[in-house]
Order: sequence, then C-alpha cells, then structure tokens
Amino acid sequence: MRANQPDVIKVRGARVHNLKNVEVDIPLGELVAIAGVSGSGKSSLALGTLYAEGSRRYLDALSTYTRRRISQTGRATVDEVLHVPAALALRQRPGVGGVHSTFGTSTELLNYLRLLFSRLGSHVCPNGHRVEPSPDVALGRVTRCPVCGVEFMGPGAEDLAFNSAGACKTCGGTGIVRTVDEASLVPDESISIDDGAVLPWGSLMWDLMKQVCGAMGVRTNVPFRELTPEERDIVFHGPAVKKHILYHPKKGDDFAELDFTYFNAVYTVENALSKVKDEKGLARVSRFLREDVCPDCGGTRLSAAARAPRLDGMSLADATAMTLDELRAWVPRVPSLVEGELRAMARAICDEMAEPMERLVQLGLGYLSLDRASATLSTGERQRVQLARAVRNRTTGVLYVLDEPSIGLHPSNVEGLLGVVDDLLADGNSVVLVDHDVRVLRHADHLIEIGPGSGADGGRVICQGTLEDVERDPASRIGPFLSGDRRVRACERAAAGEVFSAGALRLETDVIHTVKPLSVEIPRGRLTAVTGVSGSGKTTLVLESLVPALRAAIAGERLPEHVRGVEAGGLRRANLIDATPIGANVRSTVATYSGVLDDLRRAYAKLPEARERGLKAGAFSYNTGSLRCPTCDGTGQISLDVQFLPDVDIPCPDCGGSRYARAAWEVRLAGDLSLPELMSYTVDQALEALAETRLRTARAKLEVLHDLGLGYLTLGEATPALSGGEAQRLKLASELTRDQADALFVFDEPTIGLHPLDVEVLLGVLRRLIKNGATVVVIEHDLDMIAAADWVIDMGPGGGDAGGRIVCAGTPEQVAACPESVTGRYLAEELR
Repeated sequence: MRANQPDVIKVRGARVHNLKNVEVDIPLGELVAIAGVSGSGKSSLALGTLYAEGSRRYLDALSTYTRRRISQTGRATVDEVLHVPAALALRQRPGVGGVHSTFGTSTELLNYLRLLFSRLGSHVCPNGHRVEPSPDVALGRVTRCPVCGVEFMGPGAEDLAFNSAGACKTCGGTGIVRTVDEASLVPDESISIDDGAVLPWGSLMWDLMKQVCGAMGVRTNVPFRELTPEERDIVFHGPAVKKHILYHPKKGDDFAELDFTYFNAVYTVENALSKVKDEKGLARVSRFLREDVCPDCGGTRLSAAARAPRLDGMSLADATAMTLDELRAWVPRVPSLVEGELRAMARAICDEMAEPMERLVQLGLGYLSLDRASATLSTGERQRVQLARAVRNRTTGVLYVLDEPSIGLHPSNVEGLLGVVDDLLADGNSVVLVDHDVRVLRHADHLIEIGPGSGADGGRVICQGTLEDVERDPASRIGPFLSGDRRVRACERAAAGEVFSAGALRLETDVIHTVKPLSVEIPRGRLTAVTGVSGSGKTTLVLESLVPALRAAIAGERLPEHVRGVEAGGLRRANLIDATPIGANVRSTVATYSGVLDDLRRAYAKLPEARERGLKAGAFSYNTGSLRCPTCDGTGQISLDVQFLPDVDIPCPDCGGSRYARAAWEVRLAGDLSLPELMSYTVDQALEALAETRLRTARAKLEVLHDLGLGYLTLGEATPALSGGEAQRLKLASELTRDQADALFVFDEPTIGLHPLDVEVLLGVLRRLIKNGATVVVIEHDLDMIAAADWVIDMGPGGGDAGGRIVCAGTPEQVAACPESVTGRYLAEELR
C-alpha cells in the first residue's frame, strides 16, 4: 500500500434532491452507516451521489458503443466527488420476478444444476435405452447407444431450461394451468341473468350479451336456479352463433337492430384471458380462474425430455425440489459419482456452486427450495438473494451501497447480514449502508446523520463520527436510540383481559406451501402483529389466506381452496395497505392522489379572473386542462436524448417545472397566490397559506397529511418517487377521518424505511385508525412495533418445513415468555 493512497471519498457540494451543498468525507475500507429520519436525504447521499458517481465513472471507461446498450444513471448534481471506487448498489425493494422466475433462476444455482445434469447425467437414446455418462456427452459430441447402436446428441444445458427449450408444452414452463372455474361465473343463483347473475358478461364482455343469451332461448328474467339443464348448458357452453337482437341501451330511448355472435360464459373468460398483456389485466380475469398443478409435468415446469437425464438416481426436477440446505449437502458428493475425465468437470462446476450456496445459507435462506416461484418470496428474501448475488465474487476495492439491507429481516437474521458485510470489508471493499435498525447502525465504524428534519428541513449533515461521537452529540436524533437512553414511545395497549372484548375474526386453513393447517383468532378493534422468522408462513397466513378469504366471504364468493372457513365478525371491508409505489409516472402527485388538487381547481375556477376568461375547474388540470404547459404537456420536465450517454431529464424551459402555462399564473387566490406557486409549496406551507381562506375541505385534507408526518412533501411531488413508508401513509390519508368499525387494515411491514421517530408517528396513525373502530393487522419484524401491539401471533419456529405453524399467540409479554418462540427471545430484551 502506498503511503499517500486516499483513505476517504471526498464529497463536495452535493445538491441531489434536498441535499444542501453537503460536504462530507466517507472513510474507505470501513462500514459507514447513514442515518436520518424519512425524507432527510440519506438515499440522496448514498445512492444519488456516491453510487451514481461510482457507477457512472466505471461505465465511462467502456466504449461508447457499449454504453449505448447499458441503462445508465445521470450525472449527480455535485461539485466534486474524489476517490470514489467502482460501485455496486443493492436497492431497497428488488423487483418481483416473472412467471418463469424461481429461487433457482434468481440465484443462478439452477444454471449450474442444468450443467451438471446435461454434462454428467445418464441420458436416454431415441429408442428408450439409458446411456451412462461419457466424455462424448460432456463434450457435446455424438454418442452411440450401447444397446441399439443408434447415434444421438445428448441434451445441452439450454435443452433443460424451463424458460426455453426444456419447457413443458402444456403449461409453457410455468408449472400451472389456468382453467375456468364455472362455480365463480354465477356465484348467486337467486338473481336473474338480466340482473347480472352471469358476472363475466358484466365485467369482461358487453352487457348486451344478456339479450343475445335470451335470443338463444334462455329465460333471462327468472332466478338462475330455475333454469333448465338445457338452458344452463347454453349459458356455460352454448355455440358461437350469430343472433339478431333489438338492442336498447341503458341511457336513452333509442333502439338498434344488431347481429351479434353469442359468447358463452366460459368462452368469455377464455377470450379475455387470451388477450391479457399485463398483471392488471390478469387480475380482472383471475377471479374466474382456477389454478391447478400442470397434469403433464406435475408442476416441475419441465418437459418429459428435460426430466429424462438422471444423476445419482435423480432427475433435474428432483434436484430443484430440494431445499438449499439439502442441495448444499448433496453437491459435494457429485464428483464421486462419475469417473475419470468427468470428475474434474464435476469438481469445477460444484466448486462454483459452493460460494453462492454458502452466502445464501449465511443469510438464512437454507429453507428455500430451488423450484420456489420468485413471486412467492417476501421482500426480505428477495433482497437477501440480491445481496448474495452481489457479494459472491471475492472482489476488492469496490464500493457497496446498501439501501435498507435489514428490510424484511427477523432479528435473528440480522447477524447473518452483518457477517456478510464483515466479509466484504475483510476482502478490502468499502460499504456504505442506509438503515434505521439500531443493531445494524451499532455495527458501523463511522456514522453520518442527515437531517435534522425531512424535505426542506433536512439535507444537512447534523453529526458524524464514531458511534460514541454520535451518541454524545446533542444535535443527533438517532444518538439517544443508539445509547439506549431513548425508546420508541408506544401508545397505551389494551389490558390482557380486554383484548377480545369487541369480538374476533376467525380463520381456519388447510395445508398450503409449507404452512400446516391453522386455526387463528384475531381480535376486532385491536392492533395484531404477525411475527416469525423469514419463511415461517406470515405472508401465507395473512396475504394468501386471511385477506382473500375475508374478501370472498364479504362478496359472497367461494373461499380459496385451502381455506376451510372464515368468520368475518361483522367486518365488511378488507384493505391491504402495502408499500408499492403510487402511480406509474410523474403525472401522479401528492396533490392529485390526496384529492387536494380537485378542491383547489374548483376554488380557482370560482375566482372573478377565471370567470372572466371562461376557465372552468377542468382548465386547471395539468394533465388535460387548457392551462397546462404545451411544451412539456404538464409533466414539468423534458427528456434530452444524448445518444451514448444516459437521457437527461431537465425542468421544462418554458414552465420551469411548474407544469402550467403562463396564463395560469394570472389567476390568483389567498393573497396573490397562483395555483402553480401553490403546487411548489410543502403541505405545511400550503396549510399556512390557506389558513385565512374558506377552503375547509382542502385544509382538512392537508391537516391529515400533516398528522401522517408528511408535512414536508410538496404538493407537486411525483408519487412514484416516494419511499415505501411515505407511500403507505399517503394511502391512509382518505381513511383517517372515516368511521372504520367495519374495516380490516392489513399492513405488510409498515416500518420499512422508518426511523424510530417515524415509527412513533406510524404507531399514532394506527392507533387513530383503531380509535375509529378499525381492526389492524401488521406483518412485522420491528420489535418496537411488536411490543406496541395488543396481540401477537408468532409463527415458526423455523422457516420452510421447520415452520408453518403458530408457535404462540398472546400479548407481547406472553409471547416473550414462550420458550419455543425465536421472536420471543428478542421481544423479551425489548420489553426489558
């Protein structure tokens, strides 16, 4: 090492998002944690500055031809970043894989298994004789069957891929087949076809299909249960014949003669399914479908030819059905199963598998099988897969930027995460992580705190140094939590004997995935936390069982197949409040989603200046109104194509990012304030500006946003850019002022991305919902949230086959006292 080698990354003048000319030195070769309340600018420093510059400068070394084919981040708004290494980032919420994605494909372990079975397995010749492994097959040469003498080529690794040549033809490599569930087509036989008994004709097909059905000889004005078998057969399976009808639209008195082809109820669904292009379209059709295991491949996704090779008496399907723990024990045996030249190849492939398997097991994923669909993995499981992929190569001199790596991790899994981070540092890398978990922050060598507040009130380095330095600094907001002098303030819980005083919601399920049959009681009007280690069955219980079963019961539809029964306990609504982004593009803003903009548009349209110009409320919409900026079409920005460099998004030069044309600035309210100016205000600033106006409805909505801890957001802020926690709270904005006595609210890890002070705000929001009568269920790992719950349902005791049952249910104190509960051990420390 050279004596004058840089030991810090120098950041000078960082102005990404809300950062205010931040100047900071990031130590190299150490674990540097960045803390701060939500919206303070932590990710802007870590991802928007350090990672953006580290990755961009690495890509700058590539040819322009190559860079044109790589998605790139733009240049960070910063004066200078010196000595930044090539950077890798692990983002907060990894994407969910498609229908062909499994745990095996996402970890790339399946690639190695396909190599093992294609090169080292015994294959079947065209006449059905099994041929033992040989160098000819391994080298991709023609081989001869010793029984019948026929020459053939052994399958390559690509021929064993279920998303390619090895896919089962029946299910297309998905392992499932979708068929129409006829029982769902007419859930209520007490009503007539004219009144909507055949649901697909009202949602997937033109309403006039009822009249066409009548022309087919079916009585449409009697209860469906009174139809003859012949009439019922026409409804479900009638032929596609053309009928002449006299059509009377619902609105108007006109009649029209039409020739229309009859689509029976089953074909209506099949036709809609064939035209599905995205998840939203599939959701419209899925209520009428039944998913079954593919009868041809048995759910393995593989064709018969891809299942034919054998290694150690197993097929590729058998190997992918093993858990990672089982696979890790089996793989080292493979080289001993083959002879001579093949052994070196087997050893090379198996050695490549060892490192990723070791990392995944270290991160607590040993219970997952390789054939597990990626869509069924939790956020924490997906993030740990992403982490394992990023660190499996023993690199040195790389900057790893981790955004909330503790998301979805049970307290018992945090140690594995920190072990991986220590290995990265031991190899000579640098790690910068953004996190709120005090156990993770306490592991840092150097801590930087951004704040003191959110949005415009944040963006500054309020303290930095060793943990001791931060704990002693009076300006620090995280320091008291690190030292233990300060704990999250929880609202008062219900007494143990009063938890079920308002009744209960009951659920009984059969076996599904690795979850055993369950019988669950959830108290009404209380906060219930569902806990357990990763893979214990929390998501299956709540999101795959409770929510769909309750919704089906409320709608009078058939329960999910694995649900034995559900008692709604008087609930009429089941709301899932997750952290998925709101909206798809910059047209969705805080003002539009909360409804504040609708109130403001109506207010501005009533002003004398607007009436003189003939401007109605619609004119003030930046999406479709006449006052939107014609240059950017109301988006506030334009994109510049810079060829081999990343596209550059800049504020619209005509409207300055306000989204409105100049004419909109001429209509003024509340002391000379235009709508474009108001859209640039934060929620709290807008509240102050509108304090003396009569806009009670708009002010009430703004006050709710303030109470949710979102006062720092600007009205014109694009909602897709909000953090997961901000998105969750914004989704609650319309719910806080309503009576919720008939509502269930389900939150999937609502503390994701939240500082301890933000957790206090969230707990206050949840208690406000409960005060309004709501029943609240949270899937949670955060000990502060669990300790504040009225009732805890702990699942486990382990993950996968070692879990799937309720270890204990009770008050936090009762769970903490349960010796079998892994969560209880950590909860006991928290309660102490």
